[in-house]
Amino acid sequence: MVDPAKIKSGLSLVNERIKKALEKAGRPDDRVTLVAVTKTFPPEYLTTAIEHGITDIGESRVQEFEAKKPGVKGTARWHLIGHLQRNKVKKAIELFDIIQSVDSYKLAKEISKRSEADFEILIQVNSSGEESKFGLEMDGAEEEILRIAELDNIRIMGLMTIGRFVEDETLIRKSFTPVREMFEDLKKHESNKLKMVHLSMGMSSDFELAIEEGANMVRIGSLIFGSRG
Repeated sequence: MVDPAKIKSGLSLVNERIKKALEKAGRPDDRVTLVAVTKTFPPEYLTTAIEHGITDIGESRVQEFEAKKPGVKGTARWHLIGHLQRNKVKKAIELFDIIQSVDSYKLAKEISKRSEADFEILIQVNSSGEESKFGLEMDGAEEEILRIAELDNIRIMGLMTIGRFVEDETLIRKSFTPVREMFEDLKKHESNKLKMVHLSMGMSSDFELAIEEGANMVRIGSLIFGSRG
């Protein structure tokens, strides 16, 4: 059963930690968009989060969100943050406002084909080089992103990555630093189809390091909602 007080407390803690991370990074006046990750949690958790001021909610699976969305009271900006198969693109466009996990030209082309207007996407890059992670390989990623930006009916709004799942902070930072550098470099190529607005890096275990490395969007679930069943 949802515990509104626990969610309120979790949000307060996360927002305070974001503030401190920005101060540590020398960015006290910057804003970080908090995407509350609600995968596996039922609709009432999403409703409660919205009631407590959350404006952006992330889900990992198209089918799961399709089932729960009708039960959510209130509105938010819906982010797909999990891997997307091309056969689910049409439904994803109907359900979500932005897809953070576009990890190939083929997937971007399918979104272009299925969308009737410029649909917002982030390009996922695999900055750790781990085979278990999706995303464009760092080598050649900028060229591929510029190629994707030529497609109709999409608008690239930034980059997304997942840090290494390790204890060593130095290795975690190395997952974020090159993506921030790519983000800054791509600003030289901005157009109506390519806007480097969102740098989505960091989750519950590493979001403070991500912010210190330049993230302006973080994806956090367990610190707000507790452990998943």
